[in-house]
Amino acid sequence: MEYKITKEDKDATYVVLPAYNEATRIQPVIEAIAEKGYNMVIVNDGSSDNTLDVILESKRKYPDKVHVYSLLINRGVGVATQTGFDAALKFNSKYIVSMDSDGQHSADDLDAVIKPLVIGEAQAVIGVRPLKDMPRSRNYANAIMNFLTRIFYRVNVSDSQTGFRAITREALDKISINATGYLISSEFIREINDNNIPFAEVPIETIYTPETQAKGTNVSVAIKILLQMIKHQF
Repeated sequence: MEYKITKEDKDATYVVLPAYNEATRIQPVIEAIAEKGYNMVIVNDGSSDNTLDVILESKRKYPDKVHVYSLLINRGVGVATQTGFDAALKFNSKYIVSMDSDGQHSADDLDAVIKPLVIGEAQAVIGVRPLKDMPRSRNYANAIMNFLTRIFYRVNVSDSQTGFRAITREALDKISINATGYLISSEFIREINDNNIPFAEVPIETIYTPETQAKGTNVSVAIKILLQMIKHQF
């Protein structure tokens, strides 16, 4: 019989949402996650718009589900995510998930992403986006980063740049994330590989809009990440 995620599993899960200037997009994301019954740690990454106000509005609607942290200045998605990870560990969490806050990821995939952790098949999960739906520039950049992740970190994954990932509390205690920006995706993979943390890949839906296509890992960002990878080798 197939395992079905329970309320207890959801209560033990905290979803980390790093947010930078997402005032027009983040509210539906927060409310969809809350309606699914999941807890959230939302990190406002020094936004210059009214992202924090929108987050606090959602917190008033879901006071027990939404926990808010705010960085005074923009530190980058890596620092914001790590801030969220550290905060999630302070709660009674067993499973920690990170998602993008711009609506690119679907809350409907949360059950599937944490399931390998809950049933003990893995201690970390990478949400794999469908390549056929990916914009061409993003597809090229992802292929480059998959190759570089294989070369530099000696691990082969289908989607090295996904922002949808999950990990158990015990595994998160073992890893160290130092990246400030988008290098966090590859660094997460390096850390779970170096620490012999068994991981699984789970297919996820990705929702592309003009706004989400303008963000993330394109070819120019991939080059910047490459330079950071080289720097970290020395």
